[in-house]
Amino acid sequence: MVTTDEAARACPACGVFSSFRKGRVVTRPRHLPCGGRPVAIRRHKSRWRCGESRRERGSFTERTAQIPARMRITEPLRRAAGAAVCDGGRTTVQAGRDLGLSWPVVHRSFTAYADEVLDDTAAVADAIGIDETRRGKPVWKQNPGTGKWELIADAWHVGFVDATGRRGLFGQVEGRNAASVADWLSAQPAAWRKQVHYVAIDLCATFRAAIRTALPGATVVVDAFHIVQLAQRHLADLRRRLTWKHHGRRAHKGDAIYTVRKLLRRNKEDLTPGQLVLLKTELTQIGTYGRHIHEAWQAKELLRDLLRLTARHAHVTADRSAISAARYRFQSICADRPHLPELITLAETVDQWRDGIEAYVTTGITNAASEGNNRLIKLEARNAFGFRNRANQRLRSRCATTRRSRRQPKPG
Repeated sequence: MVTTDEAARACPACGVFSSFRKGRVVTRPRHLPCGGRPVAIRRHKSRWRCGESRRERGSFTERTAQIPARMRITEPLRRAAGAAVCDGGRTTVQAGRDLGLSWPVVHRSFTAYADEVLDDTAAVADAIGIDETRRGKPVWKQNPGTGKWELIADAWHVGFVDATGRRGLFGQVEGRNAASVADWLSAQPAAWRKQVHYVAIDLCATFRAAIRTALPGATVVVDAFHIVQLAQRHLADLRRRLTWKHHGRRAHKGDAIYTVRKLLRRNKEDLTPGQLVLLKTELTQIGTYGRHIHEAWQAKELLRDLLRLTARHAHVTADRSAISAARYRFQSICADRPHLPELITLAETVDQWRDGIEAYVTTGITNAASEGNNRLIKLEARNAFGFRNRANQRLRSRCATTRRSRRQPKPG
């Protein structure tokens, strides 16, 4: 292979085209295989002498965009290595094995490719989701001056995603605190922050405080899954506490509470008439404690009835009066049973997040996109057998969760 591009003889220091050939050099750069077979390249390139009187360098060799100077690997091979990690979902080690490259070369190719294809600014979205994911262990270091231990690297990463579209992960920030979340949101352009009308989160007061600081005009939407999960957890705690009071031990096979323990976690609409009768009959046989457990299960179902007022379940958006009536029915059954502290705690939590719950019922926005991205992030970390560098971890997470967003639709 020889170079026919005239721009290859331009001096990299002054840019003047040289006409004084000093000699020739033969190199053997590595290239992509063709048809499953390796390609051997022998490149004959000239060494030119700079003709400027005030030259900064005496001589230089030819360079092209495909094979820059002092590079033993062609640009298509580097780009293929970066695309294999960024778009192909392969690990750095596997991409190096497939292409015959070392780990440092593949990693540099990946970072260069990711900087090219990933957008630094987040796409405009009407609703975003915020959620945290944990990977690894925190790193602490003792300050020799004060003797106190300081957090160097946090195991928690907070991600910002498109809650209603398919743009994937906008970015991540290390540390699960209100300051770090508010700083990331405040660093975005004013036009982007103005377009965000809804923010979907779980029952995290830290995120809510950060949203009020950085996005005062946005509405907080509480994810329904976490509300039902909280209700199920309180119901399970109440069942265990009353079981210990009644039997003085855990439930065993043959006990009435053991028979219906799985039915208590089921949704009411998923139970058959026979299972509903079995649930009530077995709990009634226990006595007072069984009736308390059945009342807690009814409270959980009333909370689910409130969450099912969305247009997806009710086929029509509920008004505020219907939402208030459903919330009142749930609050009433909890308030009438002060001897059940689990229900009182659940009712207090629902009352504290009533605005976010109402926003969920009226909009139907969930944080499912954040949960799906967290699954991809954890899968990426497992494939890589963990990350030692947190910056590389965040970069790989963005690539794993935004590959589909870079596929441009074909023109019609």
